[in-house]
Amino acid sequence: MDTYRSAVAVADAVKAGDLSPVALVDAMLERIEARGTNAYITVIAEEAREAAREAERAAEAGEDLGPLHGVPLALKDLYAHKAGVRTTFGAKPFADHVPEESALITERLEAAGAVPLGKTNTPEFGHKPRTDNELVGPTGTPFAPDRIAGGSSGGSAAALADGLATIATGSDVGGSLRVPASCCHVVSVKPSFGLIPSARRPDAFSSHTPTGVVGPMARSVEDLAVMLDVLVGPDDGDPFSVPAPDADYRGATERPTAEVSVAYSPDLDLFTVEEAVTDAVGDAVDALADAGATVEEVAVEGPAKGDLNHAFSVQATAKFATLAREIDEEHGVDLAAPDCEVSDSLKATVAVGRGHEAVEHNVQNVVRTGMYDAVNDAIGDHDALVCPTLAVPPFPLSEPDPTEIAGEPANGTLTDWSLPWVFNVTGHPVVSVPAGLTDEGLPVGLQVVGRRYDEESLLAVAAAFERANPWADTYPGA
Repeated sequence: MDTYRSAVAVADAVKAGDLSPVALVDAMLERIEARGTNAYITVIAEEAREAAREAERAAEAGEDLGPLHGVPLALKDLYAHKAGVRTTFGAKPFADHVPEESALITERLEAAGAVPLGKTNTPEFGHKPRTDNELVGPTGTPFAPDRIAGGSSGGSAAALADGLATIATGSDVGGSLRVPASCCHVVSVKPSFGLIPSARRPDAFSSHTPTGVVGPMARSVEDLAVMLDVLVGPDDGDPFSVPAPDADYRGATERPTAEVSVAYSPDLDLFTVEEAVTDAVGDAVDALADAGATVEEVAVEGPAKGDLNHAFSVQATAKFATLAREIDEEHGVDLAAPDCEVSDSLKATVAVGRGHEAVEHNVQNVVRTGMYDAVNDAIGDHDALVCPTLAVPPFPLSEPDPTEIAGEPANGTLTDWSLPWVFNVTGHPVVSVPAGLTDEGLPVGLQVVGRRYDEESLLAVAAAFERANPWADTYPGA
């Protein structure tokens, strides 16, 4: 089915005249309407058709618009602004908010030939790991629509898994690229900080760890590599942006499996993990080893989980409290006001963040340093550290976060059932890839964690997993 073609295949076929981008966009727009996945908040049908017509005219004239020529793109309705198209942040008070300028990530993808279809669902301001809000409601994983798609980039992940886009954007403060990738069986990369500039305003300095990054999402590792090639590079608007590395991301996906070496931790020595997840990740790691890769199980000897949890909570909630103040000053909307039409969970997050003092915020960096060193030690001489993305498969939309995992009590919070936030604490780059499906057919993901600015090695390992354990034919509509 054309709606499940890879971005590389779409662009090549469009340039060769073998695929009409107009027909592909029409097929996806029809599918968006027919499927009812609730992946999108806003669909820009006419704008998409016009961009597709331009892509077709260019191909007929022998013009190459770039590596994403005619490729349908889903934009997360948070940081990926598009000029003239409403950006709601998943929040009712911003249902009619229309930015005048596009975000840098949007500009770079469009300049490479991508065709935006619309803006995807997100919880308000990306504040929680499930995609649900007061504006348009929840998004479920296409593998089981009554279960979470993850968050906060759940709309983008669900759109990819359901054939409603070819590539997508996401963002990540505590796992928002990787949680939905796991729940929807797609791939994503949380890049090294500064690699993909954000040029945020009014606070350009908010892009330092662990306050988040933007990043690409796709169904194949090669597509992820192509997107990363398009997105990296400095911008004067981001004081943390770094020069583009001398890297060949797409070429890295062709590295032979026999040259790949990974350290493996089934739980980071921190988490209780459900057996179904342990089995799926273990099988994927075994398949990688059987294909010729070097695999070594390792210990991760870092700070106590309670200390890590506190460090993340202090800095992440302070981030949302700061954001709430910016929103109030710029738009006159108090997200914590009793009558504000946002979720109680967002109000509670802002309230907690407002209670932290600057010194308490800053001293958490000592704990972060301890975990940063522990992860580096675990990686050692390997290309990457591999571990589960989530401790549980996608759980029902109607249920709260798990209060029991593998028979052990849990606090019903993100930090118990999701492993990605640890690497927001440390700042390591991470690729999440599908590991397999449970006996119930629910997706399980694994994280590939590497050294900062060594995304080439991460993509090489991720591609080796894809060859050893392919997932392209697992999608419900493929």
